This record gives sequence, structure tokens and C-alpha cells, in this order.
Amino acid sequence: MHQSQQIVSRQDALNRRVFLGGAGGGLGFAALASLMQPQAGMAEAPAVGPVFPNFPPKAKRIIYLFQSGAPSQMDLFDPKPQMEKHRGEDLPDSIRQGQRLTTMTSGQKNFPVAPSMFSFAQHGESGMWFSDLVPNMARHADRWCMVRSMFTEQINHDPAITFFQTGHQLAGRPSIGAWLSYGLGSENANLPSYIVLTSFGSGRPDDQPLYDRLWGAGFLPNEHQGVRFRNTGDPVLYLADPPGVDRSIRRATLDRIAAINASRSAAIGDPDIAARTGQYEMAFRMQASVPEIVDFSDEPKHVLESYGPDVHRHGSYAFNCLLARRLSERGVRFVQCFHMGWDHHGGLPRAIKGQVKDTDQATGALLDDLDQRGLLDETLIVWGGEFGRTIYSQGKLAGWCRRAGRPDLGGD
Repeated sequence: MHQSQQIVSRQDALNRRVFLGGAGGGLGFAALASLMQPQAGMAEAPAVGPVFPNFPPKAKRIIYLFQSGAPSQMDLFDPKPQMEKHRGEDLPDSIRQGQRLTTMTSGQKNFPVAPSMFSFAQHGESGMWFSDLVPNMARHADRWCMVRSMFTEQINHDPAITFFQTGHQLAGRPSIGAWLSYGLGSENANLPSYIVLTSFGSGRPDDQPLYDRLWGAGFLPNEHQGVRFRNTGDPVLYLADPPGVDRSIRRATLDRIAAINASRSAAIGDPDIAARTGQYEMAFRMQASVPEIVDFSDEPKHVLESYGPDVHRHGSYAFNCLLARRLSERGVRFVQCFHMGWDHHGGLPRAIKGQVKDTDQATGALLDDLDQRGLLDETLIVWGGEFGRTIYSQGKLAGWCRRAGRPDLGGD
């Protein structure tokens, strides 16, 4: 190929990149504009039905308390008293109806019915049912909306949690927090609009790992992905400048990088360049904002005590609940607290007690704290996991629980 042909070929390729990059960015901005101002550019037309929302929206932020590993609904919120008379009986084929089984129970010849070994009572004016494992969640009975109609077709944790986070069982799509960030933006220029906190449970703390893709942005711009605060050490790596580098030097460095990026972006129109520059700027601002947020020394003693002793342990569920409140009141739109360890299987009776010890007091304290600060009415709190447990036991029902005088149970 002659040199002139090579030049023309390169120029054609560049033009294609410029066109596709510019078109992609333009479509992205158009999509965002349609979300922010859905009526812009549309001709007036007579209404053909109810316009939603037909009430003033109240929620300004979300705190999602995700109980990773599948909390057992039948031992926490969903009593099934009629199952007690069938305890230990084999699950009828009419109930299973040929549904798939996980590999952990596919080899079982029998599937003994295993109702809960815990006591239930109704709470609040609503009469909502809670087990004796969660007294602090129960005292807020009239603040919860219990959704009992949910089901999943997933029998494994990873596709189930991926579905919960993205609306699809296959990885790669934007997470719920990324969509919220994309649609509503941020209220605080010094913090990301979507922050993820993780904690290890006392049940089976190392089970069901979490992956960064669960809070990823998918095909949305990168700045909308969740920013994970670490549960050990510094919450964000490299918060402090290295020795010999002060804020003025850091600022000058970022300014030079931004100028180079701007020049490159003007040449090829790649929207990821602007997103990367924005992330550099956010990281610079977080160096000043994050250390203050994770320092609880300004919290009153009674507030710290309400969350329980674990609030002083960095990366615990209690610590993360208080941190979620501090982030929310500073304008973070979406805070998601993942608490691992709910995948109990045959060790459910012991392990679930450890999990509720981790979470119940801090969950109740978070609701109280938000209420006392006037934030609860405009904050949506979500508590849930990827699925619950089956009505039958994994393995055999293991004898009797000495303290309760009832059969011990397994569970998946």
C-alpha cells in the first residue's frame, strides 16, 4: 500500500471513531436529557390516562441493606404454622412439581419438611409477623412494607444476586445504584452518588463472595458505578498524598492531566476520557471529604451506644449502618450495605443467630437515627437478600434443640 493510501486509510478510521464516539456521546446526553426533562421536545397532547406520579415524590435517597447469602424468610418474617403438623414428613411431589434442585440436595432421597424452630408474634398496629430473632426490626413493624409475593427462578446465589442488582441473571448490565446515579445525579460534588459498604457476618462469613460487577455501571458512563469503601484499613486507597507531595502539587498535576485529556477528547470524541477526568477530580475531592465522614468522634455517646458495641469496629455491619446515615445526610443518593454470611445450609439454627446479632440492633438504630434527624420520611430503606430457604431440610433433621425442646432443623 502506498504511503498516501495509508494516510487516507488512517484518516478514514479516525473519522469513523470520531463519528461513533460523538454519536455515542450525543445519544448518551440525549438519553440523560430525556430522563431529566421527559416532556422536553414533545408536542402537547391530550392526556389519555393517569399521569404518574400522581403525588409529590418523597424519597430523596436509598439505603439498601443487602443481606447477602439468602436470609431465611421462614425463620424471620414468614411463619407457616400449618407446616408444624408435617414436620419431618417427606415433601410431597405435588409441592415440588418437578422443580430443579441444587447440587447440594440433588442426591437426597428424602426431603423432610422443616418448619422454623423459632417463635413468632405480631407487632404494631399492622400486626406484622416477626420471629423472636429480630426484636429491634419488630418494634418498627409499622414502618416496614413486607413484600410476600416475590419469587425467583434462580437456584444458585450468583445469578440470583446478579438479577437483584441488575434485573438480569447474566452479568454486564448496569446495577440499580448506577441507574439511580445516572438518572438523578449527585447532591454532593465531593462524594460519589453511589457508595458500597461491605461487612463479614458471624454465620458463614467467607461464603458467597461479592464481585465489583454487582455495583458496576455496565454500558452507562463509568462515573455512575458504585465506589466501594474497604472494610479493613483505609476506606479508600491512597487517601493521603505520598511524602513530598502536598495539595498544591496534586492540584497542578491534575490540571495538566485534564488539559491533555481535553485535547485528546477533542480529537477523537471518546466519552470515557471525560469520565476518567471526572473520576480523577472526584478522587481529589474525596481526599478531603472521606476522612471526616469515617471519623465518628463527633457522634454523641447515646447514638454510638444505640448501634451496639460493634459500631467501633471498622467495617462491621453496625459501623456501616452509621456510616450510611452520615453519607446519606451529606447527599449521597444510594448507599448499599452488603452483609455477607447468610448462606447457612445445614447449620442454620446456629448461624442465623450470629447473623441477627450482627444486624438486628444496628438496623433498628439506623431507623431511629434517621427519624430523629428528620431524614426517615425522605429515605427509602430496603432490607433483603437474593432469596430465602426451602421448606425442606438439607440432609436429615438433626435431633432435638435442648433449650427449645423442639427438633433442630437443617436448611438450604
